[in-house]
Amino acid sequence: MRGVPVMPDLQAGFIPAFLAGLVVNFGIALWALVGGLLFGLPLAWLRMRQGRAGRLAGLMVSPMRTAPTFVVMFFVLNALPARMSLGGWEFTVTPWLSVVLSLAVYMCSYVADNAVDAMGHLRAGNRAAALLFLPGLARAFFVAVLSSGAGAAVGVAEAISVTLREVERMPSLKDKVLLMLGVMLFFVLSFQAVYAVLDWVRRRLNAAPKRPPRKNGR
Repeated sequence: MRGVPVMPDLQAGFIPAFLAGLVVNFGIALWALVGGLLFGLPLAWLRMRQGRAGRLAGLMVSPMRTAPTFVVMFFVLNALPARMSLGGWEFTVTPWLSVVLSLAVYMCSYVADNAVDAMGHLRAGNRAAALLFLPGLARAFFVAVLSSGAGAAVGVAEAISVTLREVERMPSLKDKVLLMLGVMLFFVLSFQAVYAVLDWVRRRLNAAPKRPPRKNGR
């Protein structure tokens, strides 16, 4: 019965801290999404125009697709100056910001690739196919929520780091395993439910009637 006293402590301390950490995960993913849209959409637009600017945009996106988030995170945190200035706005490169920027690189490449397809569908008059960009973007956002757990390695107080601290505090291996399984089950069930909704939206959009492309400007 060694594990019995743990549960009241979890309810009093761990669960509120875990939920607060989860808010941090969502905040990181949201800001990464904003950064991805701000830089990814212009790159997609340039790629649609083709020409020299389109080729340059493609060259910029290519390394973003394969840049390891963990490596980018540590590069931002350790290679950039601790304090920076951008357009008169001064800011500190914190561990939280390093995670946001590392995920923004992934988001930027995702947006730049998928927005090109969406723009192509719009140009062809297939609005339903173009709207598939939105559930895809939502899926990428939740991938970023999960990936933001990398912030535990640099001291960001997100849900995974809160869980790891609680695991280290527990004396019983059984309690540690049960807590980790419980957290894993929480993420699996929560995100599977979200993905099921997104897949339903995607199927509805795919089933929408397609408009024929316009001819002779009509």
